[in-house]
Amino acid sequence: MKTEKSGYILSLDQGTTSSRAILFDHSGRIVSSSQRDFSQYYPEPGWVEHDAVEIWDSQLAVAREAIAAASIDPAEIVSIGITNQRETVVVWDKDSGKPVYKAIVWQCRRSNQICEELIDAGLEEEFRSRTGLRLDPYFSGTKLCWLFREIPGLKALAENGEILFGTIDSWLLWKLTGNHVTDVTNASRTLLFNIKEQKWDPVLLSILGIPVQVLPKVLASSDDFGYTDQKYFGREIPIQGVAGDQQAALFGHTCFEPGMAKNTYGTGCFTLLNTGSAPVWSKNNLLTTIAWKIGNQTTYALEGSVFIAGAVIQWLRDEVHLLSSAAESEQLAKSVSDTNGVFLVPAFVGLGAPYWDPDARGSIMGLSRGSGRAHIVRAALESIAYQSEDLLSSMSADCGHKIEVLKADGGATANQFLMQFQADISGVPVLLPEIAEITALGVAYLAGLKCGFWESLEDISRNWQIKCRYEPSMKLEEREKRITLWHKAIYATREY
Repeated sequence: MKTEKSGYILSLDQGTTSSRAILFDHSGRIVSSSQRDFSQYYPEPGWVEHDAVEIWDSQLAVAREAIAAASIDPAEIVSIGITNQRETVVVWDKDSGKPVYKAIVWQCRRSNQICEELIDAGLEEEFRSRTGLRLDPYFSGTKLCWLFREIPGLKALAENGEILFGTIDSWLLWKLTGNHVTDVTNASRTLLFNIKEQKWDPVLLSILGIPVQVLPKVLASSDDFGYTDQKYFGREIPIQGVAGDQQAALFGHTCFEPGMAKNTYGTGCFTLLNTGSAPVWSKNNLLTTIAWKIGNQTTYALEGSVFIAGAVIQWLRDEVHLLSSAAESEQLAKSVSDTNGVFLVPAFVGLGAPYWDPDARGSIMGLSRGSGRAHIVRAALESIAYQSEDLLSSMSADCGHKIEVLKADGGATANQFLMQFQADISGVPVLLPEIAEITALGVAYLAGLKCGFWESLEDISRNWQIKCRYEPSMKLEEREKRITLWHKAIYATREY
């Protein structure tokens, strides 16, 4: 029998475009929340930056607003969890706390030349075998290397211990507690962390010319990260859960057993599969990463990314004006029985996993005189599911067994056509949770486990409730035929 506990967990959810704070009770119910957008900077093509001070100010503000909206005493907050946009780099002065440069965002491609130099030097396998990652500007290490190359004197300051490096979680933790720490999930996305030995890798640090003293201490995901300064919330509150956003979502979906998977449908798609206590090294161009660490037990995951998912619907609405709203896409897709042979490959910024083709570009093919607006819109929605199926099939091949159920979250899950087509084309049930804020909930669980607010993973699993379930109904022959045609469309796009 489940016993409800009094008190609340505060989740700080620092995303790419907004900062949010959510208060959860013991049942996982949202008690209150607050959200603020912040500025995006694009100083050059392919460059993306944030103001780290603005991120801090917005995150502190929404935390205070969420507490005020709940009309509770801060003493009722038993713990805090932090989840964050991953791979984004902040470097700040150790004494003044002032950032030395704007935050370089995970989307930023400025370190592409550094990656190409490392690949040309034959070092890609060196990095992959130690970190589970590809040499790509997506990850933090080459962004930090770029800063050392471009800012005169910065490397010397780092060697003297005068500056600190961190991903967004580290930046917020340092501002809140004064501690320079991170967790294993964020460390595992830097290209600097050996995920088998679970330490900063001296070989990789040497290759990139990064002094170890600039790096934060790495803790478990459910751990004691420090106490907030009393001036922020009127009392000291322990921070006991930290995880990158996609790992937090996997945990929030209670994907605690090997073989359990989730897909987050947003601007892009991020699919993660729990692979258990040992890393699985992908043979199908997926990433190997740390899912979380609790106590001495580390759980690993395979991850794949789709660069353009919900963004293709925004493109149809804003650029080619085939839609008046994103919601209209579902109605149009259902108005026709199929795409009439049309395939849309939304490779607007290249293709992510499992293709990793930065030179691919978007295409629409299979057009005939009978092709209409509804067919193109339906093809766009189907492309999201096809790309996700590419990830799921790659994961199944790496693990040697089929994924049985896909748990889903993100804004695009509101599209019933898309969710049903995903179930059909992947041949697995798609489950949507009752609580939509699954990322923030995941890190709340990690914090709550550490302080005893939740007793165990079993205790947490009881909170997960299904809001909607989509069962596959497409025949195997039809599914295989459609996937074959999709792969032909991918091939044609890459050969263009």
